[in-house]
Amino acid sequence: MPTPDGFLHRAPSDVPYFSADGETYLAQTQLRDLTKRRPLRVLSEEDFAFWQTYGYVVVKQAVPAEAARRLLDFAWDFQGLDPGRPDTWYTEREFRSDLDRDLYVYGFVEAYHHQLIWDSRQTRRVYDAFVDVWDCEELWVTLDRLNLNPPNVGNRDRKLIAPTEKGFDIELHWDVDTSLGVPPQRVQGIIALNDTAPELGGFQCCPELFERFERWRALQPDGRDPIRPRVDRDEMPVVRPELEAGDLLIFNGHLAHGVAPNTSADGVRAVQYLSMMPALETHEALRRSRVESWRTLTTPAWNPTLLGDAVTHESLRYGKAELNELGAKLLGLEPWHGRDRSDAPREEICAESV
Repeated sequence: MPTPDGFLHRAPSDVPYFSADGETYLAQTQLRDLTKRRPLRVLSEEDFAFWQTYGYVVVKQAVPAEAARRLLDFAWDFQGLDPGRPDTWYTEREFRSDLDRDLYVYGFVEAYHHQLIWDSRQTRRVYDAFVDVWDCEELWVTLDRLNLNPPNVGNRDRKLIAPTEKGFDIELHWDVDTSLGVPPQRVQGIIALNDTAPELGGFQCCPELFERFERWRALQPDGRDPIRPRVDRDEMPVVRPELEAGDLLIFNGHLAHGVAPNTSADGVRAVQYLSMMPALETHEALRRSRVESWRTLTTPAWNPTLLGDAVTHESLRYGKAELNELGAKLLGLEPWHGRDRSDAPREEICAESV
């Protein structure tokens, strides 16, 4: 991401959200305790209650199933893999780094700006679902990638990644530091590109831990791991929500979650990573970098885990995606309220002030 400028920037909304990086936010009220000011657009009252209680919600057919399947076809084609020939899924290759190897094992597809990816981002039903959970209309969409994870065998076996005792664990982790006194707010999401099945692995989470987190935390020893939870899975089961192609799953960064391995014989887990956060229109360096990444199809620079394709970068394959009116605002190309950004104030605040 761009070099931090020392400021927390406020999103241009009546809900006070502040952030320095457009990923984690300080707010007066945690999302799990938010009282809605705007009417729900996509979620039902029951959906919203479930979201606040258990930390995730599924939006059925957020994009058409056929659109999801076209994106799945693109994921195969972009990587030069034949869906009908499993031998092509495990071709030996040189890795640029340990991270490059890990991302390959996990099935990440390093494309960020193809038209089909942007078509999902600028779908009104997807946007409205994120408006519901943030209670904020002025949002930016994350410039993220796809996942196409075949069975975890051969050179995609997770055993190739050295296990660790602390910190990030692909199978169950938090996206935020849960030891902080003022917990940052973060929201993530995935769109299923095919129907899920238990043996395909994929997204899993611990909703009971989310619901009972404060009571659980009070009983934990000093120095507990703030990223990797240690829970009794009989008491707090890890579940895998069922998704169909086109479904959107939105989850809170305070929900312990992860990705289970693909243990099937010949199936794949396929999703698009897609989230929306309150826009930071006064963070000009971040805004410009987002627009430049879209305009030139360059790899987004603010996320060090985005490496670009090792064989043929997407900037050498495609032209820039066309944006509709909503997409231009979600990128940051156009402002949400028609203000002159050069006159927009920046606010330097500390956590105590929110």
